[in-house]
Amino acid sequence: MDERAVVTCFLRHGPDVLLLRRSDAVGTYPGRWGGVSGFAEGTPDEAARWEIHEEVGLLGAADVVRSGEPLHVEDESRGVRWVVHPYLFDCATTDVEPNEEVAEYEWVQPPAILDRETVPRLWETYAAVAPTVETVRGDDDHGSAYVSLRALEVLRDRATETGSGDGDYAALAALARDLKAARPSMGVVANRVNRVLSEADATPESVLEAALDGCERAVRADGEAAANAAEVVGDRVLTLSRSGTVLDALRSADPEAVFVAESRPAKEGVGVARELAEADAPPDVSLCVDAAVGHVVAEEAVDTVLVGADSVLSDGAVVNKVGTRLAALAARESDVDCYAVCSRDKVVPEAAVELESGPPKAVHERSAPFEVLNPTFERTPAGLFAGVVTEDGVLSVGEVESVAANHADLGGWDE
Repeated sequence: MDERAVVTCFLRHGPDVLLLRRSDAVGTYPGRWGGVSGFAEGTPDEAARWEIHEEVGLLGAADVVRSGEPLHVEDESRGVRWVVHPYLFDCATTDVEPNEEVAEYEWVQPPAILDRETVPRLWETYAAVAPTVETVRGDDDHGSAYVSLRALEVLRDRATETGSGDGDYAALAALARDLKAARPSMGVVANRVNRVLSEADATPESVLEAALDGCERAVRADGEAAANAAEVVGDRVLTLSRSGTVLDALRSADPEAVFVAESRPAKEGVGVARELAEADAPPDVSLCVDAAVGHVVAEEAVDTVLVGADSVLSDGAVVNKVGTRLAALAARESDVDCYAVCSRDKVVPEAAVELESGPPKAVHERSAPFEVLNPTFERTPAGLFAGVVTEDGVLSVGEVESVAANHADLGGWDE
C-alpha cells in the first residue's frame, strides 16, 4: 500500500470553520467536503501555508493556532495510506478567494462535518486540533472573550461525540465543571457554560443545541459591545494587555493615536501594537513599558483609556490584567475617561473572585533569596471607571448588580 503525506488545515473564524467541496479538478475525492488540503510537499508546515494561499487566498489573514499528531488513514479502494497532518488556524476574515479546486465553500460550526459526505475521517482530523480543557487552561495569549468561546467549543464538540444515555449527560456536566474551574478569574467562562447547561434538558442532544446557540450568541454580544465602545473612544487612546473586544472597538473607532502598554511578563501588548500598526489605515501606534503608563496619560494628550475585562464583579469592580488599576488611576489623575468594555456575560455574581498568578520564573528565572510575585489579574474599583460598556450600552453599578443576580440563577443547574 502506497503511503502519501497530506495536510488538512481548518481555518476558524469565530466558532466556525471553513469547509470546501472539492471540484472535479482534483484527483481524489471530487465532490466531497474537506478542509484546506493538499500533498505535504516540503515540510508539512510549508505545505499548510502554501495550500491556504493557493486554494483560498487567506494566508495573510491566518495565524496558526496548533498542529496535531498525524493521522494514518487507509483507503483500501485506492491502495493508499494517507498520513494526514492536521492544522488549526485562526482567520481574521471570511473573504475566501477560491481556486479551481474548490466547487463551493461554507463557514459552519464543526458539528456540521458529520452531516456531510466528506473526505475520510474529517471529523477525527478536526478533533486532533480542536480546543480542549487543557488548551483553555493554558491560553495566556488571548482575552477572556476568546477563551470563553473556546470553552463553549469544547462543550459543543464533546456533545457531538457523546451518546444519549444518562451517563453521557453526566460526563458532559463533569466537563462543564472542569471548564469553569480551568479559568477561575474569567467569570465569562462560567457564565457562558452555565447558560448552556441551564438552557438544555439533561440530554447530550439538547446540550449540543444549546452550545451551538451559545457560540453564536457569544460572538454577537462581543461584536455589539465593541461597536458601542467605539462610540465613546476619543482621538488618542491608551490600552493594555490583549482584548479582542478592545481591538475590534479600536478598529471601528479609527482614533488618530493609540498607546499600548506592553503588559509584562508575557508582553501580549506588543502583538496588539503590531496588529494595529499593520492595518490598512493604521493610527499612530506607540508601545510603552508598563511603568510609563502614568507618564503617557499625563504627557501625550490621551483622552480615553480603554481596557477589556476578564470579569466585572457584582459591585461594579473590574477584574483585568495587572496594570489596569494603574492605568485607571492615571486616567482619574489626568481627568481622562476610563472605560472597560465587555459583554454582559462577564458580569459575575460574586463581589470577589480568585485572582490567577503566573509562574515566578516568567519574572525571574534563577533561584533567589527573595519572593517573586507574578499576579496576572487584579481588581480595579468601580469608581475609577466612567462606565462598563456592553452590548446593551454603558451599565451603571446598579445595572451591573442586577445582571450579576441573573447570572447567579444560571448556576442552578449544578445544585
